[in-house]
Amino acid sequence: MTDALIQYIQLVAAHAPTWGFFLVLLFMTIESSFIPFPSEVVMIPAGFLAARGELSFGSPVLDAVVAVIAGIAGSLAGAYVNYYLFSWLGTPFLEKYGKYFLLPKPKLERAEELFRRYGAGATFVCRLLPAIRQLISIPAGLSRMPLGSFTLWTGLGAGIWVAILTAIGYYFGTTTANMSYAELVHQGKKMASRDLLYILPVLVVGFVAYVMISNRIMKRSDEPAKA
Repeated sequence: MTDALIQYIQLVAAHAPTWGFFLVLLFMTIESSFIPFPSEVVMIPAGFLAARGELSFGSPVLDAVVAVIAGIAGSLAGAYVNYYLFSWLGTPFLEKYGKYFLLPKPKLERAEELFRRYGAGATFVCRLLPAIRQLISIPAGLSRMPLGSFTLWTGLGAGIWVAILTAIGYYFGTTTANMSYAELVHQGKKMASRDLLYILPVLVVGFVAYVMISNRIMKRSDEPAKA
């Protein structure tokens, strides 16, 4: 699927100087919804073009920063589609048709249980995991996770992933003379997978520490009320 998309995105990239940021926003919205679409074919080339001054502003650093912002905005927009759509459709719909969204009934029940207990953690960490980051907002909507918390942790997780991909593309743009679109995407995906092996454990530990501290503070604040 990735190879087929590369051919079409490569054609669209010809319009990057004029429509680059809008295209990043559009494709990342699709990527973050339940429609299968790899973010690597969007953000890695965006970073590559930014490094070469071939996006709208012609300034490598500014173009890269705006590309990341557009990518995060698109990720949030697509996540909101899932959140509100499946919040409206509800659990009965997914119990019947969930297999078409890679959420059969046992997995759906488990996902809802996890969100009742670890909603923020699941939203944050899963945004960094291939194949599941597009789907993680579905049980968030079903569980009616508070929108502010959903936005915060989805934005943080998506932001880290978007920044990693953009940085990889930017690196290739500054260190390689010639590189085909397909080579750029495939080599970038390998580099992103390797980087996540080091980044993800650190983020998980950090989030667990945050949850433990928050729970301790909440327990202390509840003690006077109970007394």
